[in-house]
This record gives sequence, structure tokens and C-alpha cells, in this order.
Amino acid sequence: MDELRRRWNGIKEEIEAACRRSGRDPREVRVVAVTKYVDSETIRQVLDMGLRDIGESRVQEAVPKWKALEGRGDWHFIGHLQRNKVKDVVTRFTYIHSLDRYSLAEEINRRARQVDRKMRCFIQVNVSGEESKFGLPPSEVAEFAREVAQLPYIQLEGLMTMAPRSDNSEEVRPIFRRLREIRDEIRLSGDPRLRLPHLSMGMSQDYTVAVEEGATWLRLGSVLVGESR
Repeated sequence: MDELRRRWNGIKEEIEAACRRSGRDPREVRVVAVTKYVDSETIRQVLDMGLRDIGESRVQEAVPKWKALEGRGDWHFIGHLQRNKVKDVVTRFTYIHSLDRYSLAEEINRRARQVDRKMRCFIQVNVSGEESKFGLPPSEVAEFAREVAQLPYIQLEGLMTMAPRSDNSEEVRPIFRRLREIRDEIRLSGDPRLRLPHLSMGMSQDYTVAVEEGATWLRLGSVLVGESR
């Protein structure tokens, strides 16, 4: 617990410094503790420390943890989501960060209607163009957002991207900047359903640069909770 708290305090200091450099309010930046490599007891410590947001990327591993913790916190699904797993996500998770195709949006909307709740979703954008990454190409995001905004049980929270891994975080700055630009272009429509207030971007190796470029949700795993099971 002491080590976890030490890491968390260091992260908060880094976020605050990045906000000072970019003229932002640190209260605009929230952290998802990515816990896919740790057990439910570590997640319990994260929650006891005051963080509320838990990120998992595999449904079959997340559900037992969610049950062990009796649903404490707000859970974020951050991995590639298959349609046949949607029913398990909409009843346990508050956010989905990986909406990347209309067939998935339809299934989320259908399952969310059954339990009468809106799912808060981020559109995943493959800004870097890497074949190994999921997500829409930037040129298709605006039209996709307009289509999804018609679905009554999905609330569009914003855009999400994953930057390429790099030892030099400055190399990925253009990725984060471009995601913000795409979001700002969509906002020009004036449609209140397309306000897209949030940008989910920045991970353990590059989160300070993401903050400088406008991230409102950071997905932090190893730098916060470590990687051991």
C-alpha cells in the first residue's frame, strides 16, 4: 500500500507539472487505474486509496474481479470488445473506451436498452495508422460519430487513441495533438450530442505529453499498479 501511494503521489505531481506547462487545471485530468495485470486485492488497495476508476481489457478476467469487489468504483472497458461480450460489459462497466465499428455500437445500444441504462462510450481512433491497432481512421470519425449519436442508449464521451510505443515521448506528441484536432473539428457541427468533452489518451510511458496536449482521461497501468499478477 505504501509503494502504491508513493507511485500515486508521484503521478499527481507529474500531472500537475504538465498542467502548469500547458496552462491547464489539474482537476480536468482524471486517471483510470489499468489493473489487467494485477489481482482484485491490489484493485481494492487502489480503491481504498481514493481512486475510483478501474480499467480492464478482457471481459473474462474482469468479471471475477468486479464480483470480488462487489462492483466498487467505476469500471472502464479499455480493450477490443467483441459483440458476444457486450452483455457482460453493459451490466458492470460505466465506460467503454473502444467503440470502433457500427455493428458494435448497435449491440451496445441493444443490450443497454434491455437494462435501461446509457453506456458512456469513447470512439477509438487509429491516429497512427498502425495495422496492429484497432480503431477508425481519422477520415471516418466524424461520420461515424454522427451515426452513433442517433442511438439513444449510447452517450458519446469523446475520442480515444493509443500512441505507438516509443522511448521518446516527444515522438508521439503529434498523435495526441491530432486526436484533439479531430475532436475539435467534430465539435464545430454544433450538435449537442457531439460535444465530446473528453480525450482518453496517454499511458504509462507518455502520459505527461498527453496531458500537455489535452488529455482528460489517462490510462495508467505499470507506472501506477505495476505489472505482476
